[in-house]
Amino acid sequence: MVAIGEFAPFFQLEDLEGQLVSLVSYRGQVVLLNFWSAECPWAERADQALRDWHKQAPVLSIASNASEPFEVLRRAAVERQVAPVLLDTRHEVADLYGAVTTPHCFVIDAEGRLRYQGAFDDTSFRQREPTRFYALEALQAVLTGQPVLLPETPPYGCTIIRHAL
Repeated sequence: MVAIGEFAPFFQLEDLEGQLVSLVSYRGQVVLLNFWSAECPWAERADQALRDWHKQAPVLSIASNASEPFEVLRRAAVERQVAPVLLDTRHEVADLYGAVTTPHCFVIDAEGRLRYQGAFDDTSFRQREPTRFYALEALQAVLTGQPVLLPETPPYGCTIIRHAL
């Protein structure tokens, strides 16, 4: 697991089109890693909120669930207009980052250092509508050179399935 302020581990994964995407190619840019699921309603809601953020910073959606077939991933990505979706079929990147849920977000600054990790927003069992979007707050802070006021929050959502069912 990566600590806040440490360099984020580099990785290289294929997207849904078979093209290799490497984190190193985004050096110099602020990046949001979003551990993603085609079947998780929490991930789908995050996709809606992230739609406009692709214009400000790259959002890399990483599919790490062993239980989601390729065609299910492709269909959800097209329907929800999510790109790129990177295939972490052996959940190696999820393990490297310590990702446990979808969504589980990580903001990486232009130098490659981890600046935020945790929940996408503040939704909970008792609070069904978000009042804060932690990952987007962190992304905005890093993009504007401000400190991230809340660099870690507990992630919530659907558990990343690491073994085929």
